[in-house]
Amino acid sequence: MNVYPNITVIASLIADPSRAIFLSSLLDGRALPAGELAHMASVTPQTASSHLAKLVEGGLLEVEQQGRHRYYRLANKEIANLIESMASIAPPVQIRSLKQSDQLQQLSHARTCYGHLAGKLGISLCEALVQKGYLSDPEEAHSKDYQVTEKGIQWFTTFGIELQMKPGSRRAIARKCLDWSERRHHLSGMLGEQLRHRLAELDWIRQKTGSRSVEVTEAGKKGLYEMLSISL
Repeated sequence: MNVYPNITVIASLIADPSRAIFLSSLLDGRALPAGELAHMASVTPQTASSHLAKLVEGGLLEVEQQGRHRYYRLANKEIANLIESMASIAPPVQIRSLKQSDQLQQLSHARTCYGHLAGKLGISLCEALVQKGYLSDPEEAHSKDYQVTEKGIQWFTTFGIELQMKPGSRRAIARKCLDWSERRHHLSGMLGEQLRHRLAELDWIRQKTGSRSVEVTEAGKKGLYEMLSISL
């Protein structure tokens, strides 16, 4: 008798190409209507509704009704981590059009990943924070977290990021997240989310409408270079 969790149920839900697109499109933490998701996957609204119902029933998505529209989002961070981890070991996508090439280039350069920043921008931020001594990479090869140094606490505070954890919170403050496009780690966890929020607050980055891709503003390019020696 098999006593292990039946992972084939989850695997079969993700395995469909349209459902995989839905899940990947929601990795930035947004809630999107069924019509928009159908357009992204190039399927009919009826087909999208059927797929979305299965993902909700399987616990991968949550749905919220607002008037005549239903909005779907990932059920939790564990689902986002699962999809991102699978993407990091998946074979490269076959580019078949200029539009697809442009989209991949934009996502690879800078994108959101369930609240934090990924792509070349996310990697550059993470590596700069380590090089500056604000984060340390534990010696343990399989450690999932970065550690914030005393020097880092001072820098983040000066930069406008509050690092205090709520009592009883078990959230990782500086989690490693393997980037599917760069195949290196970027910064996630609570600190990754706060860093993204602060950069947006300063208008150093802007989320592109209807996309996970992120634009670095001229002020952001200047600020990142002055603060962290990052050239974009």
